[in-house]
Amino acid sequence: MLIGPSGCGKTTLLNMIAGFEAPTTGTILEAGETVTGTNPRRGVIFQDPNLFPWLTVWENVLFGPEVRGENRRTAEARAESLLRMVNLWDFRNHKPYQLSGGMRHRIAIIRTLANDPHLLLADEPFTALDEHTRRKLQGDFLRIVQETRKSVIFVTHNIEEAVFLADRIVVMSPSPGRIKTVIDVDLPKPRDILSNEFNRWRGLLYNLITPDVVEETVS
Repeated sequence: MLIGPSGCGKTTLLNMIAGFEAPTTGTILEAGETVTGTNPRRGVIFQDPNLFPWLTVWENVLFGPEVRGENRRTAEARAESLLRMVNLWDFRNHKPYQLSGGMRHRIAIIRTLANDPHLLLADEPFTALDEHTRRKLQGDFLRIVQETRKSVIFVTHNIEEAVFLADRIVVMSPSPGRIKTVIDVDLPKPRDILSNEFNRWRGLLYNLITPDVVEETVS
């Protein structure tokens, strides 16, 4: 989990890991290989679902595997399994405009997973959603990741979201963007956001980030 104040470089760092941008200095390695561009091994989930409006849910999910030339039967079996996992199999023939915002975001996650990436990169995928929908999708996302056993790098500015989802949190500070500290979250999952331990972690993370926000505002 990458977290920090606005402008600290969270999304830029994620884009470099994805291969969308190149670092000016240094090297990024993924699975021991230098990242020189995009690769299907790294799947990206964006803030906006970006579904193709003229395609059905089923066609959206299968789009990536078809472009890559994957075996049709294998791709369809994976797509069906993923859609059933998030209870959207019955909506496979719907167009995106017929779905709720939360459903479109779940389809965006499933569409990325349909390519069977080794690493998921998520750039604040729930930030535009209302509180109730965001909490529901956070739980769904956690369950999907646990069931598919994917590694995830997740960008957020939401402290509660970071504590709820993350096993490890990388705190970034601004001007210039740098890694301030890395902390392992040892809370068992699923996590209770009302528990004393959860609130202790929330306070710890808040105190790590807040000085940077104050300093940035004053300067």
